[in-house]
Amino acid sequence: QHEKELQDVVKQQEEKMLQLIDKSGEVTRLKGEVSQLKRSLQRAETEAKVLWEEMRGQEPKMDAAYVQERVLMRQEVDKLRLLLLEKEDENLLLSDNY
Repeated sequence: QHEKELQDVVKQQEEKMLQLIDKSGEVTRLKGEVSQLKRSLQRAETEAKVLWEEMRGQEPKMDAAYVQERVLMRQEVDKLRLLLLEKEDENLLLSDNY
């Protein structure tokens, strides 16, 4: 009788663990999706910022290649700024550890 109860409990625990593993995988997938959406948002914000700056000070005729170059340069600057912040955070963690 006790052995049967223990087997049932073990089976229930295994089912719960499988459910948790499934949820964990979904959470990981959703985190990746959120990260990708954040990058897309950052690109769109950068592009909008450059276009706004160009529209403010430009004459009606605007060179599309120039604007695209400005957008790419702004994206590169944002990427480098993010890398710098990440490295600074890593350095702080390392200095805290030592």
